[in-house]
Amino acid sequence: MSQPPVTPGQEVAGEVVEVAPGSAFAPGDRVMGMTPFAEGSGGCGDFAYVREAKACRAPACLTDEAAAGFLIGFRTAHAALVDRVPVEPGQSVVVLGAAGSSGSAGIQLAKALGAQVIAVAGGPAKCDFCRSIGADVAIDYRAAGDLGEAIRAAAGGRGADVLFDPVGGESAVAAVKGLGRGGRVAMLGFASGTWLKPDPLDLVLRNYGVLGVFAGGYTADEDQAAYRYLVGLAEEGRIRTPVGQVWSFAEVPSAIASLQAPPPGKSVIRGAGT
Repeated sequence: MSQPPVTPGQEVAGEVVEVAPGSAFAPGDRVMGMTPFAEGSGGCGDFAYVREAKACRAPACLTDEAAAGFLIGFRTAHAALVDRVPVEPGQSVVVLGAAGSSGSAGIQLAKALGAQVIAVAGGPAKCDFCRSIGADVAIDYRAAGDLGEAIRAAAGGRGADVLFDPVGGESAVAAVKGLGRGGRVAMLGFASGTWLKPDPLDLVLRNYGVLGVFAGGYTADEDQAAYRYLVGLAEEGRIRTPVGQVWSFAEVPSAIASLQAPPPGKSVIRGAGT
C-alpha cells in the first residue's frame, strides 16, 4: 500500500490510505514490508515506499515493533538456509555476528530447520543472548583463541556443515577453518568492512564451497512463498523478532550511530507520531 502523493507544504491530516484496483490488500490491513533501500528509498522518513510484492500481512502474533524488524532478517536467512545453502536436520550451522539482526534470524531459522546451531559473538552478554534465542553453543570469539578449533570442537570434532556469514573479514577467515569436508559457506555480507576472500587452494583441498546470497534477487512469487513460510513459523512460535533497542523517530541519528557497536537484537525505529 502507498500513501497518495504529497506536495511540498501540503498538510496531511489523519491517516489517508488508498489501494489500487486489483491489490491483495485493503484499507485497514496491518502490513509489514521492505523498502527498496538499495535504490535509495529507505524507511527513515515521514513517508516510506514499499512495493506490494515486498509486503505481506503482519500476523497477530507480532507486535508492531516485531513486525517492523521481521522481514529483512528472516528473508535473508531464508535465502541463505533454505534456498542457497539448504540446511538439513542434524547438520551443524555456524552463525557469525550471531547477536545482530541477520545473525539472530539465522540462529532461529537454523533451529527451526532442525540444525545444531553454533553462534559466534563478541562478549559474554551477547553469547548469553544467542543462547536465549536458541543457539546450542555460543562462542565468544574474543576469548576463543583459535576460532576454527573452537568451532570444530563444538561440532563434535568433525567440523561444521554450514557457515552463515554476514560479517566477512578476519572472523570469517578464522571460522572457515572450522568447516568440515563438504562444508558450505553462505556469504551474505561484510559487516566487518571487507568480504570473505576464500583461498582457492584451501577450498579445493578441503572440498568445501562458497555461495553468494542476495535476498533481493528473487521474483515476487518467490518472495511471497518465502513470506508465507516464515509467517507460518512465527505463528507456530518457532521464530520471533528478538527486538533490541527501540528508538523514537527523533532519535534516528543516534540509532544510526549506535550501529558502530550495536546492542544485541534488532534495533527498531518507531515512525513519527507513534
